[in-house]
Amino acid sequence: MTLFKGGLKFQVFNGGVARPVSRAEVRLYGEGQLLETFFTNGDGESDITELPAPAEIYSTEGGGKPYTAYNAEITADGIGSLRIEGIQIFPNVISIQSADLSDNSANTVVIPAPALWADDTEKIPEAEVKPLPDEDGFAVLDRVVIPEYVIVHDGIPSSDGENYYILFKDYIKNVASSEIYSTWESAAIRANVLAIISFTLNRVYTEWYRGMGYNFTVTNSPAYDQTFVFGRTIFEDISQTVDELFTTYIKRYNADQPLFAQYSDGRRVVRAGWLSQWGSQELAQRGYTTIEILRYYYGDDIYTEQAETVSGVPVSYPGTELSIGSRGSAVATVQNQLDRIGRTYYSVGRPVPDGIFGSETAASVSAFQQIFNLPQTGVVDFATWYQISQVYVALERLAEL
Repeated sequence: MTLFKGGLKFQVFNGGVARPVSRAEVRLYGEGQLLETFFTNGDGESDITELPAPAEIYSTEGGGKPYTAYNAEITADGIGSLRIEGIQIFPNVISIQSADLSDNSANTVVIPAPALWADDTEKIPEAEVKPLPDEDGFAVLDRVVIPEYVIVHDGIPSSDGENYYILFKDYIKNVASSEIYSTWESAAIRANVLAIISFTLNRVYTEWYRGMGYNFTVTNSPAYDQTFVFGRTIFEDISQTVDELFTTYIKRYNADQPLFAQYSDGRRVVRAGWLSQWGSQELAQRGYTTIEILRYYYGDDIYTEQAETVSGVPVSYPGTELSIGSRGSAVATVQNQLDRIGRTYYSVGRPVPDGIFGSETAASVSAFQQIFNLPQTGVVDFATWYQISQVYVALERLAEL
């Protein structure tokens, strides 16, 4: 019998990425038994641990439980402890489990089963085209802007649940890791990620909930919005796809607002004009491209658009990759940001900010990419530029406190 395995990496913080926790003890359990004990390194991360997982066919085609669940207890002297239950391991996938020791008053995070496996909540249909807010609202009506944060309400809109301030990319990664499987074909993952981004940006652009008098962007109720699970496991392939696509969304020709890209699981619930999650995987297996999948469900009059503005970053992506031999102000910007990051994440190093992209800068970029779950190329592409910016901004804000 073939033994399938997946990888698990922990990242431990004390108040977000600006405060990685070194020498945190991680005790990993499976079926009630202690499997392994290890410690985080100076950058707050663990080595990747290989763990048994079910056969891949269960998550690519269905039929059996597609993941194995593990538990962990994380402790850091002088900071605190956290128990995480239900960490999900899929075959041939790297699972990334963050643990923020400052965020959990109950000291326990319970991760429920993925929506495709256990959630039978039926999404409430809405009109695709939404009324737009007044011009004096929070939205920028002449263009789509990627927000730095979304405010996620815990529960249905009328509940008194907590509101979470979540970085936009982290929210999309969480939803995608909750809604689909990372073992799927790349085209299916990309199509679903674009639908999730577009759905979210429609909520942002139309100020849907603010227009009803609520002080949040979106809920975590799968009936009203999308599945979001505080503290859940994120999957590397999904994470990298979001890093690449987070400014891209779906539009209809002659429409101002991002497409309200509704979707269903495609097996328990099928709706005309909605993307089918399982159906997208089946189409990808048949060779459909990402845009072909999207047009199959949403119609031929859609296309993908790029938001020009990303909130909360000091400098926008220069438009071309930076690699060994590159020169100029964009290189100096990256070097200055890496220099600041390297004072907290020691393996990143501190490249000289001379505006010349040499081997030292490439090594620093590669180390940063390893820590933050990006492909280790040593090249500053779109995804790496914005991840460096995000971490840099977090560190600078901490320094201002």
